[in-house]
Amino acid sequence: MPIKLRIATFNLMNLDDRRDRIPHLEDRIPILRPQLVRLDADILCLQEVCGQHERGGQMRLDAMNRLLECTPYEGYKRVTSADKSTGEVFENHNLVILSRYEIVEHHQYMHDYAPSPRYQKVTAEPEEREAREISWERPILHAKVQLPNGMVIDVINLHLKSRRPTNIQGHKLSERTWKTASGWAEGVFISSMKRIGQSLETRILIDRLFDEDPSAIIAVCGDFNEEFDEVALEAIRGDVENTGNMDLAMRVMVPTERNIPEPARYSLLHNGKGKMLDHILVSRTLLAYFKGSEVHNELLHDESIVFAPRIFYPESDHAPVIARFELPETKIKWAMGDGINKKGCSFIRSEKGKRQWPNRDGDRQR
Repeated sequence: MPIKLRIATFNLMNLDDRRDRIPHLEDRIPILRPQLVRLDADILCLQEVCGQHERGGQMRLDAMNRLLECTPYEGYKRVTSADKSTGEVFENHNLVILSRYEIVEHHQYMHDYAPSPRYQKVTAEPEEREAREISWERPILHAKVQLPNGMVIDVINLHLKSRRPTNIQGHKLSERTWKTASGWAEGVFISSMKRIGQSLETRILIDRLFDEDPSAIIAVCGDFNEEFDEVALEAIRGDVENTGNMDLAMRVMVPTERNIPEPARYSLLHNGKGKMLDHILVSRTLLAYFKGSEVHNELLHDESIVFAPRIFYPESDHAPVIARFELPETKIKWAMGDGINKKGCSFIRSEKGKRQWPNRDGDRQR
């Protein structure tokens, strides 16, 4: 029987159990838990999961654990982002990968492939005398998930820097009010630098995976804070139209949501307009088994309206995104080099080494 696989990503919007955070966790769980169950995900990437201090000082993900109770995800394998200096989860904005299947390896990257750039602010008051390091706030979480057929999927969970401008000293009147437009503009510029820096590090990681295995099966999931045709996302995609190099065609990452009709293709509402900021990008080797996408945006609220009465909704302000796949029951390896016949047609090797030729209908002839 083919393996049906559902990969999902969901930004939970500051999931926490703090009493001063409204709405309270008790009010959010009855709303969020059915959303999670509806995803029916085999692999689930979560963003904005807050850590809680346990008695004795250790940081844990108690709020998430309470949310996952009585759901299939309670028993899933998991990996989380962690503070390298303490080995514990972060207080805010943790990344989590949950998997029905075995996680055989996992890693975290932050400035491992892309060192912090240095920048001297030009509008800061008082004036900055020298360039300072610009570091991104969140790491990249990477897990290798082994499916029952022996295939291994590289799952990368991301949360890129938001469009919210970075603070510029001397240019804020309040949390949401800027004293000058030039200060706001420089804050936006620095935030863009962080977001694209994260994208660069992600793309380098993807290329390392392809260097190790040209037929690597990769899914990059998360909250990208950009739509599919913007710079940070294009940097990760690596389209041939941008590189100008057809030899890199097998390394292109493809946004799965593009098969959703445009009027329904949004995961966040901003000032009344739908934006697709959450994505699942897949390698061509995974796209071969792609069956469709879903965005569960039926109950999204717009929390960005200026001067509107402040309402604290228990839902997240992001909609979850799902990509569906149907994989073969035996391990498949895309042949490279010697897998090209004289007519230029490629074939697939099964685990038993027999050639399997794709026919016109996509079924394999043995």
